[in-house]
Order: sequence, then structure tokens, then C-alpha cells
Amino acid sequence: MRKYEIMFIARPTLSVDEKKSVITKFSKILTDNKATITSEKDMGQRELAYEIKDFKSGFYYVITVEANDDVAISEFDRQARNSSDIIRHLITKIED
Repeated sequence: MRKYEIMFIARPTLSVDEKKSVITKFSKILTDNKATITSEKDMGQRELAYEIKDFKSGFYYVITVEANDDVAISEFDRQARNSSDIIRHLITKIED
């Protein structure tokens, strides 16, 4: 199994319920595509080093995932790029 760490920043204008909805939606994308979420960490709202899409802060969230192939990762990447709720994301493969 391949291991990945996915970090994304949600826009700071989301309400608590909207933020939970975004996290649930993107976690479901991974699990629906046969990836296993091994850990999730809500890092809270933080200031950005520089403005991204006119935002100076954002909600950081980190998910560690195991997957047999990159289908789930590709789908997460595609949907995160098209989402107005995620202002930046980074997918890193973890080497054993």
C-alpha cells in the first residue's frame, strides 16, 4: 500500500458547519475510491505566509491516507482544484 499525506487549506470565511461539510466531502471522496484514512488532524485557522486568492488566513487540515493505487488521490486532487472552498492543497507521497 502507498501512503500519502494530504494537507489542504479551506477558506477562512466558512462557518463551522460549512467547514465540517468540506472535510466530510473530501474524506468521503477518498474512502469512496478505496483509500483508507489512517489519521486526520484539524490544525485550526492560521495566518498564511502570503495572500492566496485574496485571503490572509485559512483553516488547515491534514489527512494521512493509505491506498493501493492513485485513483483516490487523483480524484481528490481534481475535486480540490475545482472547489471554491479549498484555496490550496498539497499531496505528498510518504516513503517507507
